[in-house]
Amino acid sequence: MSQNSFVQITRYFVSAVMVFVASGSLQADPYNPLDIDAAFQAQTIELEVDDKTRSRQIPLRIYLPKASDRPSAVILFSHGLGGSNKGNAYMGNHWAGRGNVAVFVQHPGSDENVWKNGRLFQARAALKEAANLENYIARTQDVSAVLDQLKIWHELEGHALHGRIYLDQIGMSGHSFGAITTQAISGQVTGQGAFKTKQEPRIKAAMAFSPSPSNRGDAKQEFSKVKIPWMLMTGTHDNSPIGNTTVANRLEVFAALPPGNKYELVLEGGEHSAFTDHAVIGRKKIRNPNHHRVILALSTAFWDGYLQGNREALAWLKGDRPQKLMEKKDHWQLK
Repeated sequence: MSQNSFVQITRYFVSAVMVFVASGSLQADPYNPLDIDAAFQAQTIELEVDDKTRSRQIPLRIYLPKASDRPSAVILFSHGLGGSNKGNAYMGNHWAGRGNVAVFVQHPGSDENVWKNGRLFQARAALKEAANLENYIARTQDVSAVLDQLKIWHELEGHALHGRIYLDQIGMSGHSFGAITTQAISGQVTGQGAFKTKQEPRIKAAMAFSPSPSNRGDAKQEFSKVKIPWMLMTGTHDNSPIGNTTVANRLEVFAALPPGNKYELVLEGGEHSAFTDHAVIGRKKIRNPNHHRVILALSTAFWDGYLQGNREALAWLKGDRPQKLMEKKDHWQLK
């Protein structure tokens, strides 16, 4: 190839790239919720909360961001039925990579220890039995006990969490039974007397993966008093592997929420396991690799906006950028 031809081809390529950039296809976005250091790996620490008032030990797995001279926002995560604090590590690592302390809570009585030592048919029966009112209440109390202990550790000289937690910036999240736990302490009203849910006032924003109403009353009444920002995520195949919760049930929650900083994502083809690290046993469908990408982007923008006060994150969330990450049949709405 002659030098003149090479110069002409180079000019053509540069010109084409400039047109592409001008059209917005490659234009740099000032805010990118997926942006973390490629080499970042969160430091994890294993701790346990000793709730003496209930004689209950609550295991924690905590993902730490890079060390900073400023305390970080806190995101709690509650696992689903039969899960553990080691699940959903992809969320913990990414949220920590964005500057948050991610605290993954394990709930005794409805965690992996319920099924681990039994055969498959025994495990299923044990899981059904564990999805009870007693464990529901215990989970909500676990969250408050963890928040109390985080405050102690934050103030304790020499502790790994000393000075690292901003207790005015706390978010709550969870999947499945963990979503129910999240809903219960962040605005859903259900039950009566001693069993009536109580909002945890320290929670400033909440996110429910595979949400559901209680099916014991009117969804509108249950969710009409939610005052803080909520984000809900589900999928078109997000039926419950334990119990009878359907996709239609899950969609009732967003419909019942009052307007004001409420968001819902419905992933096309998303199963109940779409939000976890693993597939449900017996399911042969391959996970859509774009689902985790969208989940991380939207959740991060939500936390950045409502916990860290990032205005660019809120503008991104309320603009057209989320849809550009999604596939055509994914459904995204806000009110």
